[in-house]
Amino acid sequence: MVRSRTIIASPPGTTIKEQLVDRGMSQKEFAQRMDMSEKHISRLINGEVQLTPDMAMRLEMVLGVPAQFWSGLESIYREKLVKANAENEMDADIEIAKKFPYNEMSKNEWVQETRNDTEKVICLRKYFEVVQLGLLQSTLIPGIACRCLADREKTDYALLAWAQKAKLDARHINTKPIDMNKLSSIIPDIRKMTRENPNTFCDKLVNMLSGCGIAIIFLPHIGGSFLHGATFYDGNRIVLGLTVRGRDADRFWFSLFHEVAHIILGHIGQPNGSSDEDELVADEFAKEALIPSNEFEVFIAKKDFSRTSLAQFAEAVEIDTGIVVGRLQKEGYIEYSWYNDLKTKYEIAS
Repeated sequence: MVRSRTIIASPPGTTIKEQLVDRGMSQKEFAQRMDMSEKHISRLINGEVQLTPDMAMRLEMVLGVPAQFWSGLESIYREKLVKANAENEMDADIEIAKKFPYNEMSKNEWVQETRNDTEKVICLRKYFEVVQLGLLQSTLIPGIACRCLADREKTDYALLAWAQKAKLDARHINTKPIDMNKLSSIIPDIRKMTRENPNTFCDKLVNMLSGCGIAIIFLPHIGGSFLHGATFYDGNRIVLGLTVRGRDADRFWFSLFHEVAHIILGHIGQPNGSSDEDELVADEFAKEALIPSNEFEVFIAKKDFSRTSLAQFAEAVEIDTGIVVGRLQKEGYIEYSWYNDLKTKYEIAS
């Protein structure tokens, strides 16, 4: 028997059991009269096997109740079972749907705008390409490596929604076979783009990375998740997603090189995703790729953090001045309130 909020699905076995009780007949004797195993009869009574036309005919012979009656009970049971299970799955999915940032997803036109809980579930099922949202708990994007800071559960659901959008958009980008050596070789060329306008570097970046088997996707930030970027395998390609709107250039480039590190260092594709240690290693990789430590140490040793000094150092190492400011703020050499006007702001269309 299966119950939901409004439906009770009772198998024909319930009626069979009542017939046996009325006759004072044991399941063992009934099985012998039906010429079937006790195990099969037990499963029939519990609704674990389907009542077939052959079985309906046997029931007519043994219990004297027409085969049509038994077949009708089976049909009603199966229909109610489907409805009860669907109702239970919908109720469970409504609770899961509440954990997703649905309003932001609809604002970004990832899903249809609606206030109806059932419609939200249906939209999310289609968005994630699953028959029920409970399947998402087994992680449909395994081995994901990401850079984010937030409440774990909230981040997980925001990440899942965000990564799915990256996955869907990546289908529109043609990529070559994955080539790690080529990716390593173009890092200096990517670094040079830090001083360019997004209108100039975006297309170049997409083309360069697609030539390495990587589809880079720019997406809006999901508020409250502090999600910066994520990388994962999708078939024979790698998807690299970055948040973009209202972002400082230094954070954008740090996140990009952080995700590139995950790719080169083999952090993606791991069963449990990237570890805390992987994240620290990727941070170090990004710092070194943007501003080599030997040059940075020479600069800070001078202890001159004036605007002029920052600009001259950025020019010398051929990096955006805002990236230097961000590095100094992060490592505590200057206050976070200093020189924020030197940071470039990006608005990249997603």
